[in-house]
Amino acid sequence: MLINKNGHIWIGRRRPKWLPRDAPPVWQMPQGGIRDGETAREAALRELKEETGVRSIEIVGEITDWLTWELPDDLIGVALKGQYRGQRQRWVAMRFLGEDSEISLKTKGRKREFKDWRWASPEEVIELAISYRRPVYEKVLREFSQLLQPA
Repeated sequence: MLINKNGHIWIGRRRPKWLPRDAPPVWQMPQGGIRDGETAREAALRELKEETGVRSIEIVGEITDWLTWELPDDLIGVALKGQYRGQRQRWVAMRFLGEDSEISLKTKGRKREFKDWRWASPEEVIELAISYRRPVYEKVLREFSQLLQPA
């Protein structure tokens, strides 16, 4: 989770192919898999850099428990490349120390993860999240609530 000096959280907008045309876009925080031999912190830094271009951060928190969510039945075999039923995640909180101009959704050699981005309040993060991720997002925001105060 990337937090700016105002206590807002970075979210990116995606439009997965499985999403119905008339559905609102999906907004989510950066995330990604942990590679063999990589710690959760190392993976979080790598994924953040790959998805947002951001390097100017300091790690300010970590949830060491695994948090999980599962897809609703109608999306199993469709979402997540049709290969997974959900995700098991570790969460790392990072304070953004740079300027917004540092953020770039352009990626080298891979498809862009996000179409757009914005800073959002904790309430907006929950409101804009796809329903099956909300319980995990609510837990993450509760755990990191002290970090969401403006600097």
